[in-house]
Amino acid sequence: MAAQTGTIKKAKASTPPFYEDTPLGLLTTPKFRNGKNDSFTQEASHMTLSHNSLIRGYNSIYQQAPRLPSSEYASFVSYCLAWHRLVETHHHYEELYFFPAIEEATGQKGVMDGEIEEHAAFHAGLESFKVYLESLQAVEKEFKPRRLLEIMDDFAGPLYAHLESEPKVLLSLSRFVTATNHFDLAAIGRETGKKSVSLDFVVNVMPCFLLNMEGQEFEGGMWRGFPELPGVARWILKVLVPLWHPRRWRFVACDSDGRKKRLVA
Repeated sequence: MAAQTGTIKKAKASTPPFYEDTPLGLLTTPKFRNGKNDSFTQEASHMTLSHNSLIRGYNSIYQQAPRLPSSEYASFVSYCLAWHRLVETHHHYEELYFFPAIEEATGQKGVMDGEIEEHAAFHAGLESFKVYLESLQAVEKEFKPRRLLEIMDDFAGPLYAHLESEPKVLLSLSRFVTATNHFDLAAIGRETGKKSVSLDFVVNVMPCFLLNMEGQEFEGGMWRGFPELPGVARWILKVLVPLWHPRRWRFVACDSDGRKKRLVA
């Protein structure tokens, strides 16, 4: 019995921990906070959920970088670069399609300029993150987890400040609704969002977005169906597509059912 107990204890000690929402905390959706369902609350809440996916991606990198064996470095670097591309694509889409559509709907030129300035505030940090990781691929240098975390620490503040503030800005756009100017912000978000998706993005980046969404417990499970997708499409995107780069997507925070999973050992 003593030998068996020792074996069990050793197995438990080697079991990797579950992902946790740290060092960056999750954001609360406006809908959960105010209970409303107008188009401004909807779009601000959907943006919050998208930003939480970016946050979980950041956290998953931060938590796993120091604990991985060298045999995992190549796959982990490709995951980190996918997260970078996700953030970069998200902000490019906003500046190219979403913000101009908001300007047109509100009739207010420059109404989203503050968000563009916030993007710029952490752009250099994100670029340093990308350059460091790409240099590892180019010359096969040794990956240094501490160096990666230092870079992430440098841009965490302005990144998080933006992710937290933008949903509030979207919510405040309701002030531009008048008797002669009604517009549906959620519809604008849906229509412009389609323009950011390509086959290459779906295969190489989308799993980083969908598999960093925890929908089973977050805010009482009220977002289990987000993003809204037909059943077959959801299965293809969350189960089938990740099989294309299976080692890369092992580092995500959640499983295909939207539950937090254990970190890679």
